[in-house]
Amino acid sequence: MRPASVPAAGPVVEPARPVSLADRLAGWRNRLVASPRFQRFAASFPLTKPIAQRQSQALFDLCAGFVYAQVLQACIQLDLFRILEAGPRSVAELAPRLAMTESATERLLGAAAALDLVERRSGGRYGLAMLGAALLGNPGVGAMIAHHRLLYDDLANPLALLRGESRPTALSGYWGYATADQPAAAPPADVAAYSALMAQSQHFVADDILAAYDFAQHRRILDVGGGEGAFLLRVAAQAKAPTLTLFDLPAVAARAQVRFEAEGLGPRASTFGGDMHRDALPGGADLVTLVRVLHDHDDAAVRALLARIRACLPPGGTLLIAEPMAGSAETRRMAEAYFAFYLLAMGSGRARSPEELTAFLREAGFTEIRTLRTRRPLLTGGMTARVA
Repeated sequence: MRPASVPAAGPVVEPARPVSLADRLAGWRNRLVASPRFQRFAASFPLTKPIAQRQSQALFDLCAGFVYAQVLQACIQLDLFRILEAGPRSVAELAPRLAMTESATERLLGAAAALDLVERRSGGRYGLAMLGAALLGNPGVGAMIAHHRLLYDDLANPLALLRGESRPTALSGYWGYATADQPAAAPPADVAAYSALMAQSQHFVADDILAAYDFAQHRRILDVGGGEGAFLLRVAAQAKAPTLTLFDLPAVAARAQVRFEAEGLGPRASTFGGDMHRDALPGGADLVTLVRVLHDHDDAAVRALLARIRACLPPGGTLLIAEPMAGSAETRRMAEAYFAFYLLAMGSGRARSPEELTAFLREAGFTEIRTLRTRRPLLTGGMTARVA
């Protein structure tokens, strides 16, 4: 028998939390919006009708977003935009080139037109719309869209991905060498696909950073995790003074060396192979760059890498970080929706805000931390920090 002084076990009741005014207003708003009666009113009342229509369209776009992405994927796989670059084509002309029936071709073109990728022209023809033309000018974006087939496989069961029940993922296998016990021992065949993809999609990031920062003020630049050298090739074309050094896994650095020599940069550019998380970084640079590197790694790896870079820089040396960043209204969807799930499927990393990166940089011993104003923050943000 339980002693009288010991109360019987029962459900744990948490103390009531104070409800803020903002919470009360949000609760009232949500109850109102969830009411079918209010929805009917809002859809017909002149002052609220535009708002209701926008909300309905936004909700539908969320529901249909995967279909939209698959329409884009089909256009990329068929090279439709390249075909239409030469001029408008009819369904009858396009069907045999796309290896589809005219009915299927009409369906795809109609969907692409609805998404503003192509547009209907006179005589039943279809031509490029602005979005399709923009994709032609950014081949790296097309390569990333094709690459997303792996991500779509991993997102087929999003709950399994979130709960860690879908390991290994298709994306983690794509760069499996990076998380291997000895990544520096990766053979060339293992690094080729990912390195080529990063090189293809690097130019728009490089252009925005080159517009925001003067590289000519430095004498030697070390690009850590520099891949096949796409970023340093852009720097070399703009800033003639600095010598260039690239550090990446041996098999990746070897690919960069080939590109440097093909571009006539052999005397000016050198490469070092190693693991940036374990091996010594080359010294002598007054600028170290990290381009789309940190967001691929978890916090502990980022902190350790920043400390290693701080140790290899001389007094007065600078670190430049360029990558997609969280923390603003214009990057919220990119960072907290797209990259949150993309990097989860990859197996590590997250997009960070400038404030988070600033805290890591100060912890590593950097000072004079500044944010760069880039032309397209959605694609890339920039920060610099110095060694006192």
